[in-house]
Amino acid sequence: MVSSPHPLDHLVLPTVNIAMARERLGKLGFTVAADARHPFGTENACVFFSDKTYLEPLGVASQEQYEASIEEGNVFVARDQAYRFRVSEEGFSAIVLGTKDAVADDKRFLANAMSAGRMLDFERPMRMPDGSETIAGFRLAFAADLRSPDFLAFCCQRINPLPADRDALERHANGVTGIARVAVSTPKPTVFRGFFERVADGSKISEHSFGLTIETANARIEVLTPQGMEAFYDFPLPTGDPGLRARAILFRTCDLSVTSSHLAANGVTYTRKNNRILAKPAPGQGALFAFEEIA
Repeated sequence: MVSSPHPLDHLVLPTVNIAMARERLGKLGFTVAADARHPFGTENACVFFSDKTYLEPLGVASQEQYEASIEEGNVFVARDQAYRFRVSEEGFSAIVLGTKDAVADDKRFLANAMSAGRMLDFERPMRMPDGSETIAGFRLAFAADLRSPDFLAFCCQRINPLPADRDALERHANGVTGIARVAVSTPKPTVFRGFFERVADGSKISEHSFGLTIETANARIEVLTPQGMEAFYDFPLPTGDPGLRARAILFRTCDLSVTSSHLAANGVTYTRKNNRILAKPAPGQGALFAFEEIA
């Protein structure tokens, strides 16, 4: 039986301060959901899209809970702490794929010696724009490659689904409707082909002169050489680190003139390349944000 490819679910963007991330994302034209606390010391303020993907800016709400969770073996928090220590308090630490069976994913990761640690089940409240509140439940299965300590991938199963009616949160002043591509850099993309084959579970993978493209059910993950990052995203990188690093997010927008007008009105500096608008990383925005007009 051939499994269907896992879809992109969300992207984790550590930030030193959730309020700062909210301000920056607002200037970029995104509608940001209310702050939400995790039961293990972290907090987020998510940006939801109509294609059902989302961004998760992640902050530390309680240092005491955060440290206690790590001592209890919470992989999500431990990896967040490691990223902040090794890389930066601002960044792009994890790519998350959706799944209907996180237990099966975890078994696959264990069988292939790529589990990042024990699964995590948790619930958190979510407040909607109309003031109503619901409980969202999640089950996470973690994957990692020891050659790449600063990159985490995991599969996320919704136990209690997020509310289907998120229209108000999914409308953005910059015209963005979803995530088209995610770019990860490494000087040696083909070395990590097997890792992405097992994480994305059934996704088509193609090789090209700048690296790999993984076709998930709803978006593309690009694993690019530094030369590829410069060619596609005008993002020069040092070539010394052989591991994987999540770098850029390409958003699908219905009208690029709406996007550019909004950025200009808010004083956001941007450049253009290959029919894309590029906004370099900034405080509260841990990745390069690219915008392209895609139907």
